[in-house]
Amino acid sequence: MAGQSAGTISDQLDMFLRSFKSSDGSEKYIARVDRMIADGQTSVRIDYEDLLSYDAELATSLIANPDGILHDFKDAALQVVRTENIAYADRIEKELEIRITGLIDKLPLRGVSARSLDRLVALSGMVVRTSEVKPKVLVATFRDPNDHATNVVQLTSTLKKPERCAECDETKNFELDTKLSRFTDYQSIRLQELPEELPPGQLPQSIDAELLGDLVNRARPGDRVVVTGVVRADPESAIGAGRQTTFRTRLETNDLDVRGKELEQIMITPDDEAAIRRIAESPTAYEDLIKSVSPSIYGFETQKEAALLVLVGAPQRSLPDQTTIRGDLNLLLVGDPGTAKSELLKYVARLAPRGLYTTGRGSTAAGLTAAVVKEKSGLMMLEAGAVVLADLGVACIDEFDKMRPEDRGVLHEVMEQQTVSVAKGGIVATLNARTSILAAANPLLGRYDPYKNIYENVNLPIPLLTRFDTIFIVRDNPDRTTDERLATHILETHRSRQFIVPPPIEFDLLRKYIAYAKKIEPLLLPEAESKLLEFYLEMRGMGAQDNMITVTPRQLEALVRLATARARVLLRDKVTEEDALQAISIMRRMLGTVGIDVKTGKIDIGVIQGRPSSERTLIELAMEVFKGLQGPERTPVQVKDFVDSLEKTGKFNREEARKMVNMLYKLGQIYEIKPDLYSRIS
Repeated sequence: MAGQSAGTISDQLDMFLRSFKSSDGSEKYIARVDRMIADGQTSVRIDYEDLLSYDAELATSLIANPDGILHDFKDAALQVVRTENIAYADRIEKELEIRITGLIDKLPLRGVSARSLDRLVALSGMVVRTSEVKPKVLVATFRDPNDHATNVVQLTSTLKKPERCAECDETKNFELDTKLSRFTDYQSIRLQELPEELPPGQLPQSIDAELLGDLVNRARPGDRVVVTGVVRADPESAIGAGRQTTFRTRLETNDLDVRGKELEQIMITPDDEAAIRRIAESPTAYEDLIKSVSPSIYGFETQKEAALLVLVGAPQRSLPDQTTIRGDLNLLLVGDPGTAKSELLKYVARLAPRGLYTTGRGSTAAGLTAAVVKEKSGLMMLEAGAVVLADLGVACIDEFDKMRPEDRGVLHEVMEQQTVSVAKGGIVATLNARTSILAAANPLLGRYDPYKNIYENVNLPIPLLTRFDTIFIVRDNPDRTTDERLATHILETHRSRQFIVPPPIEFDLLRKYIAYAKKIEPLLLPEAESKLLEFYLEMRGMGAQDNMITVTPRQLEALVRLATARARVLLRDKVTEEDALQAISIMRRMLGTVGIDVKTGKIDIGVIQGRPSSERTLIELAMEVFKGLQGPERTPVQVKDFVDSLEKTGKFNREEARKMVNMLYKLGQIYEIKPDLYSRIS
């Protein structure tokens, strides 16, 4: 502030802290100081808007000259603390900090430039890396050979020694005395642009922020935060300090506001809320919402409905013993090339309040979950992967079948426990990954073979398949009427560059609708519960008759999630009978394609969870034949004799018999002693 002394500014800040009143007339910052003393804290949070309304010139000076104003603010706050409790003020005199929160203008992360240096800014972003916590020296005490102590305030990242001793003129041989030096906790985090704010085709910008004192361990990888601090310029490396002309920017953090549990990036105004309520009250609300999902894709009604329910999901339930029940839905699309699977995934990633899109070819285990990285400074950093960054959102993984098995295997924990556990480089951590997985895969031989079961069509392990709540097959069957409609839709879209049929709900409002719906926590009504139970018992009973498994408790939980998600979509706080019937309809549609054993034509969930009943029966028959050929002495069996015996049962032709020999070998039931001679494992 021009023309004012430091003393005057400090007095004004002192008056602001003592006199500013909240809306109820109480002294706001006196109360905060009293709370700080009662809680044993060392920092006072100041709302920037309060300072702006009290003295706009002073607030503007804080942005332009944060170092000087914050120093005066600290002196003023210390006087207030001293008024309230002298002993406490003496104890925290050196640790007291002023935290500025709620800056009006947030600077985009890619907007940080040379003009931002030494100014107070607020940056919003996502934490992608956090380092271990280490002590950092603030005031270093050095001793010379004559045992004289000299204190040096440390302002840079390299330790600065005293030039000379004030008592004996010693200029060398100083040793650091760690007992008398003053340390504080230090942690470095890397802040990266939010995925939804990233311009197309651009690499995400990032900045390192350093946390001191009570700010450390406040944020974890995947958290969305607003960081207030002063932008500094540091040499690229300590070796080049003083010789380099280029510098790297870092943020000297003043305040850290963690918003990891909010959908803060989508602002819903009262007008938006009224429009959302009108949509939900419409008698065709559910159909309109489905039609509004990816309107550029023709057809796909069932897949769009499933994608809509994945976007909204069901709430996570917590039991008294801290056990959590997953609420997020996982969806797998398997189908022929060129059926718009990737387009649907990309649309969902854009529509989700927190969505990420990645492909199997371009993803590794560390890139999907988390990795431990060693920085040049020697700090071990924990770096978050795609599913951690998509926490409370949707992770869309295309080309799911192209992933390496060891990379795909890390998703087992994510899809059921919804966490990512890391134990690398001395860092043992568990990160939240409460995300829905929407994956797309192509059949093993290019096109889906309807005469083979799904596990034979897709190169995916059975344990991973069972973790998907719904699996849908997308087939490209030639049909003149359907083909003509699809071709007309595509050609008219290219000609007009607009939607042929405008979606009932436009994109931005649909995105806000989904964010609004995700806040609702519906409860199961007894009539909905009885419908789900009735369907479950009916399907179990069907399986018992033919020695098959049609549904399992995992499918029952999926039904509950689907029904709850539909109630959420319609903004209801109760799951009705109608929601349960719609969930059953979706499950029937899935079982009618994926759950059919092609050999018997009957529903058998064994095709997803291992092997269908028909195949298990044939394996058991083949092993009985093998045991009969071996006899009590367990003599080795010739392949030709085994194939002939299988053929005589009437259940196999010669080719199927040879395939059964290979299958038993792969399953570990038999082993090869020498070419064409086999024996049993047990």
